[in-house]
Amino acid sequence: MIQIETIVKRFGAFAALDGASLSVPAGSVYGLVGPNGAGKSTLIRCLTGIYRQDKGKIFVDGQPVWENAPLKGRIAAIPDDWYYFSQATIRDMCRFYQGFCPSFSMERYEKLKEVFEIDEKRVLRRLSKGMQKQAAFWLALSCMPDYLVLDEPVDGLDPVMRRQVWSLVLGDVAQRGVTVLVSSHNLRELEDVCDHVGILDHGKVLLERSLAQLQDNMVKLQVVFRDGESVPEDLPVLHVSKVGRIYTLIMRMGAEEAQTRIAAYQPLLADAIPLTLEEIFIYELGGADYAVKDIVL
Repeated sequence: MIQIETIVKRFGAFAALDGASLSVPAGSVYGLVGPNGAGKSTLIRCLTGIYRQDKGKIFVDGQPVWENAPLKGRIAAIPDDWYYFSQATIRDMCRFYQGFCPSFSMERYEKLKEVFEIDEKRVLRRLSKGMQKQAAFWLALSCMPDYLVLDEPVDGLDPVMRRQVWSLVLGDVAQRGVTVLVSSHNLRELEDVCDHVGILDHGKVLLERSLAQLQDNMVKLQVVFRDGESVPEDLPVLHVSKVGRIYTLIMRMGAEEAQTRIAAYQPLLADAIPLTLEEIFIYELGGADYAVKDIVL
């Protein structure tokens, strides 16, 4: 289990993290989402022991991470800017990983060679971005980690390799109970793999819930009212849009409760539609004020 309690990390006068707290259940896939500059990468660097937080606590299995080499040996991370030595081949990095990861499995390394199909003797810096990302997964998964921390993990991979990588990661979750924390802007993809989600903004975690709870707590209704009628003022609506006679209402409540509330106004049509994670993200961060803005030149 990962437990982060009110951590603060400042760079000069700027607070990249300002009291962020989150809890990642053991054996879960936790999606960390937020706008650019929200503090996601900083939080990941604190979690993996690259940065030391100024305040607050970070525990993995009840132990602090900072300068805890045995615990770090159980954590594998793939940052957005994955590091490798400038003249290193994949095989060179394999030997490097073996030096600090006691659970590194050469048996698995050899099996994954059949999946990624990259010449392990090629210099990494001469590979494409997508092939470098494949090499990062090859090495990280060979570490047989208990915790896997991913920052924009499939950026640069083609659709087939994305599916392959997620299959490997979710296989480890199911078979070995690996705990995964993943930060990504690809919310559609996270929706398919995550069971818990945390929304980070301005260095704070605004909310964290299971994906099912998030979707149960907000609903989209498409409603057609009777002639001359519009959205009642006493209806608790986060956002309203209209196309023709059809109103689309975003409401912070369950679908059943929303339909009961709207039924009191006897609409001609009222259909509840589940929100996507992307829509939840937009409306939790400010609704229409966070949506795309048109600029007239």
